[in-house]
Amino acid sequence: MSAPSPPPIVGKDFSFRVIDADQTVALRHLVLWPDAPISHVLLPEDDTGIHIGAFIPSAGNQVPVAVISLFQQPLPIDNDAEAPTAEPGEAVPATPETVSSTSEPHKVAVRFRKFACDPCRQGQGIGSALLDYSATLAREKLATSVIWCDARISTAPWYQKRGFLPFGKTFYKSDVEYIRMKRSV
Repeated sequence: MSAPSPPPIVGKDFSFRVIDADQTVALRHLVLWPDAPISHVLLPEDDTGIHIGAFIPSAGNQVPVAVISLFQQPLPIDNDAEAPTAEPGEAVPATPETVSSTSEPHKVAVRFRKFACDPCRQGQGIGSALLDYSATLAREKLATSVIWCDARISTAPWYQKRGFLPFGKTFYKSDVEYIRMKRSV
């Protein structure tokens, strides 16, 4: 994805800026899959994404305390559910699962992945602010109307408090249960 880098955003206690994929790896590994090899947190599409880091300017630290990666990717249709069909020549019914990929091709869905906040910084509003900043960037720079993710079931309430709705059926990655979540932006 080649979007111009937005200017860094500076908040009261933290700032956000676009970073290189390499700058996300250590925090992804620490927070998301600490017991897996580091290769487990690398994505083949990392070179096409927009990666954003949250920084604490007062700490003088150039290491992000939270990271998120954005990718243009349509909303998936639940594989276990019957996909919407139409008679030849008719449009596929517009549902939240099909709207970005079939009935409104001009609208782009943006998937965020590998969203991680340093455990020492959780509960301080940094992750929430980074997610909101990322949603705004996705809307303004990538012309999306919806963002989505695969959320661990244990984090679903956190996303719901921030306006996300679950869709599709639960599924597993390794031994961790997930649900897809989406939010209009």
